[in-house]
Parts: sequence; structure tokens; C-alpha cells
Amino acid sequence: MHTRPRVVIIGAGFGGLQCARKLARAPVEVTLLDRHNYHLFTPLLYEVSTSLLNPSDVSPPIRSIVRSARNTSFGLVEVDDVDLDAREVISLSGLRFPYDYLVIAAGSTTNFFSNASVERDAHTVKELPDALEFRNHVLRCFEAAEMEDDDALRRTWLTFVIVGAGPTGVEYAGALAELVDLVVRNDYRRLSRDMFRIILVEGMDRVLPSFLDRLGEKARRELERRGVEVLVGRRVEELADDRVVLSGGEVVETKTVAWAAGVEPAPLAGRLRLERTGSGRVRVDERLRATGHDRVYAIGDIAAVLDEDGHELPMMAPQAMQEGRYVARAITTELRHKEVRPFRFRHKGVMATIGRNAGVAQIRNFSLSGRPGWLAYLLVHLYYLIGFRNRLAVFGQWAWYYLRYDRPIRIIARARQMEADAEPF
Repeated sequence: MHTRPRVVIIGAGFGGLQCARKLARAPVEVTLLDRHNYHLFTPLLYEVSTSLLNPSDVSPPIRSIVRSARNTSFGLVEVDDVDLDAREVISLSGLRFPYDYLVIAAGSTTNFFSNASVERDAHTVKELPDALEFRNHVLRCFEAAEMEDDDALRRTWLTFVIVGAGPTGVEYAGALAELVDLVVRNDYRRLSRDMFRIILVEGMDRVLPSFLDRLGEKARRELERRGVEVLVGRRVEELADDRVVLSGGEVVETKTVAWAAGVEPAPLAGRLRLERTGSGRVRVDERLRATGHDRVYAIGDIAAVLDEDGHELPMMAPQAMQEGRYVARAITTELRHKEVRPFRFRHKGVMATIGRNAGVAQIRNFSLSGRPGWLAYLLVHLYYLIGFRNRLAVFGQWAWYYLRYDRPIRIIARARQMEADAEPF
């Protein structure tokens, strides 16, 4: 029979993991549930997909992260539902996890905006398997183009369309341009840089819409300097038969479309009997509790946390981390029978990198661009990486890349079933 309150956390992303770590010494029993056995550091996922980092560099095992917390256990399960009356979390396999406090931090998934052709054929950039498959696909495109004699078909292999010019899309476009510049000139003797097209498509009227206008403009100019074609105010209408149809009727022949146009709450949000907002996120009060449930919290991408102006906070890691730490403090404060203050998000800034020696950072009342912005990006992300080994490995890869002008991780590794399903060149 349990003697301490049971806290069940659904999701070991940024918010859930911060909550669990903050509760490590609290008088509670914590159960952390996730469908993966690793925590994914998504801000550096683009470097896995563009052959700079190994998957293990950005995905430390969850059990190793929480091993020092005596009150914390981990369950590798996929959560299917929550019995709010019985206070139990139910896994897809039928396992039940009773709770006294529940923290829902299930994250988000790719938003295809109801475009069936994009959902069917585009590459997504949200999960670790996505990054590995995208890396494999890009390298296969290089190999296929090297062996191709038909010039038009070769250019189809070497045209890459990235949709969405937020931080993710900008970073993917910049990193892909660098991969082409660093690898093609040395390793592919039949290919030249002018055969490649990297196209960044954005539905809004500028790059990096969440940044200051001048930083977005600097990012656009830097991308174009690196050979990326930037198309703003354009949308993808259809994707089929190695072609992309853009709004306005333009057709781009390509075998590669990477979708970075946005995210939506994880499907779990739709299965729970909790009130949601128009965006599909769980509605929460000023203490991040789900409406009508005093001991059910929602944080991160799945929660509709409001800023001071009444707008939902963007689905980003810093927001989730602050919310996770807040909920841990709220639970321990409540257990001490003290007043819990409302959550207030402290905006510490946003940043993006365009590639080597080029980045933009908007930090409170000042901004950085160029090399200072790039260095700020590297330092911040290195700091937030979990584990000394991961920091050392990432720093080593960055140093190699900076000194040797190389992208060293270029093996094409596929499972047997993937090999069987892959189309021949």
C-alpha cells in the first residue's frame, strides 16, 4: 500500500522530464511514462538528418537520466486513455497506472493542415526515425544522381523542397545547403553545386515570422547567399508523382519534400475527456490544471497555456520546460498546504541558426545576428543538452565540422523491411 502521493507523468519530452527531475527529492512517488526509451533533444534533430550528429548524441536514455532519483520509475508504454474517475492512466496494452496527481505532457505531432497528399508523401522532421529516414533519403538522392545520365532526372533527384520557414525549416535549409557544399565537391565527381536546388517555401509573407522583422530579413538574405531559394507567401497545394504544386500554379519537379510547417497537439488530447480550445489543446487554468480537475495538469505542446495578452503560448521547448518546473513546485507546495501562485511565463528569447558562422537570436531586449548569433545558439543548446557525455560528443562533432569542413556521419543504414520496400535506383 502506497504511503506517499503518486504522480504519473505522461511524456518524457522537455516539460515532462523537467517536472520529473524537479520532483526527484519531493515526498512523492513519480512514474514517468513514454512510448520511447529516450529523451529527444529536438532542437538539434536537424543536425542528425544532415549528417553532423549521431542519433545517440541527441537522445539520452530516459532510465539513465532518472537513475539517481530514488522516487522515480519509468515505464516504456504508449498511453491510450485516462480514467479520470478512477484516477488511472491506461496504456495501449491495458496496463493501468493509478495516480494522485497526473501531469499530461504528451507533446505534439506534425500538422499537415488536412492536406492528404502531403501527409502521404512528405518527409516529416519531428521524431528521431524521421531524421534518420530523411538522412538516408538525401544520401540516396546523391547516390542516384551520381549514377544518372539523364540531366532532367538528375536535377529532380537534386531538388529539395522544405516547407515552413520557422526556426525548424530555416535550420534544415541552411544545414542541407552546407551538406551539399561540403560533401558534393569532395565525394561526388559527376555532380556540381549548380545542379542542386534547395527551395524554402513559407505561407506567410516573411522568414521566421516569430522573430523581429529585421532578423527574419537577415536570415532570408543569408539563406539566399548560401544558394537557398526562398519563396514566401506560397503554399503547397498538392504533392504527387515527383512534383510539388504551389499556390499560383508553379510546379517543382522533385523527389524530396520536407514538411516543417507546424505542429498540432498529440492525438491523446482528442481521446481524453477534457475540455479543449479551438486549437485542440487542453484548456488549463492559471495553475496549469485541466478545467474541472484539480489534480490533473497539462503542460507543453498539448496544453493551451495563455500569455499575459490571452494568447496561447507557442509550442516550443522553453515554454514546456518552465511549465514542467512550475507544476512540480505547485504539487510540492500544495502538499505543504501552502498557497500556489499562478504560472507566469518568462520569455527568454528565440534563436535559429542558418549554418556555419550565421545565426539570429532575439533575447529579451536585444538581438544578435551573424557569428555572435551563431555562437549564442551553440552555447545555449550545448548547455541544455542532458548529460556530460552528450555535451562532449556534440562539442567534438561541432569542432570537427568547424575545423575540417566535413559532415562525417553519412552511412545509409536501413532496416531489412525498409530495404525491401525501397524503390531501386
